[in-house]
Amino acid sequence: MSSASAVRYARALFDVALKESDPSRIEQELSSITSLVKGHAELQNALESPGVPPIAKKAVVQALVERGQFTPSVGKLLVMLAERDRLTLLQPVLEAFRARLREQQRVLEAEITTALPLEPGQQAALQQRLGDATTRQVTLTTKVDPSLIGGVVARIGSTVYDGSLATQLAKLKGRLAENR
Repeated sequence: MSSASAVRYARALFDVALKESDPSRIEQELSSITSLVKGHAELQNALESPGVPPIAKKAVVQALVERGQFTPSVGKLLVMLAERDRLTLLQPVLEAFRARLREQQRVLEAEITTALPLEPGQQAALQQRLGDATTRQVTLTTKVDPSLIGGVVARIGSTVYDGSLATQLAKLKGRLAENR
């Protein structure tokens, strides 16, 4: 339920952002308030604790909004989440908003896992090839997993392209075992 609620809040905020302001700025503001709350344990506990009444949370959020000079749409969302005691949805709302923004900007996120760290030139070439293959702009996140032995595993959305040596060896082992 909370995930669906976060998506609804993010969708509504995104629709307002398209009409009234810059969605990228809204994303930055959501990110900064989320980081602020996460960075201060006492503030996070106060805003997310069921023991603190929503009216007190609203007062704290209103003070943050005034000091932070947020756009009206972000300020209204934060106050509404406080009034409804839904501030635990702040991070999921940010993630859903970012997903909508990437979709609107036609940006794909790819997670690349290799056995050894990629050099900047290799990373740029891989990013370009994925962009050409998908006809979208691609942002890369890289990981290193020595158990792959060699090759690359690329995850784009829910699709995984596994070109690792470890997987190829496992497939070869399976075929050899079948032929016995």
